[in-house]
This record gives sequence, C-alpha cells and structure tokens, in this order.
Amino acid sequence: MSQLLDEVRATLRLRHYSIRTETAYVAIIRRFILYHHKRHPQEMGVDEIRQYLSHLAVDGQVAASTQNVALSALLFLYQQVLH
Repeated sequence: MSQLLDEVRATLRLRHYSIRTETAYVAIIRRFILYHHKRHPQEMGVDEIRQYLSHLAVDGQVAASTQNVALSALLFLYQQVLH
C-alpha cells in the first residue's frame, strides 16, 4: 500500500497540486483501501467506490463537500495514477 501511496504523492507533485490537496487525497485513498480490507484498488471498481462513498455519507455522516473531495481523490487515483 505504501508504494501506491508514494506513487499518488509523486503524481500529485508532478501536477503541482497543493500540499493540502496531497495530504487529503493520500489520506482518503488510504482509508478507501483499508475500508475494503487492504484490497488493491486495481482489484476494485465502481461498485466499491460507490460503497465507500455511501459509507462516508451514511455511517461517517460527513459533509457533502467532504464526499466531493473523496470522489475527486478516487477519480484522481483511477484516472491519473492507475490508468
């Protein structure tokens, strides 16, 4: 997992994202992986993303803005890092 998170960090830095965005995205991606029992994101897809976002909304009771950041982080992971 740490190798993947390092790759996420490197890609964020390469694209000049802010340090706060980097910190938030890495934390969200880490929690996403842990929520799914440390499965690699390449083994997961849309259903797992929906399940995690629903978990945040229902169980985590997070604000809509937090859900949007989580979605953005996961989109970044799948579109920019794992492509």
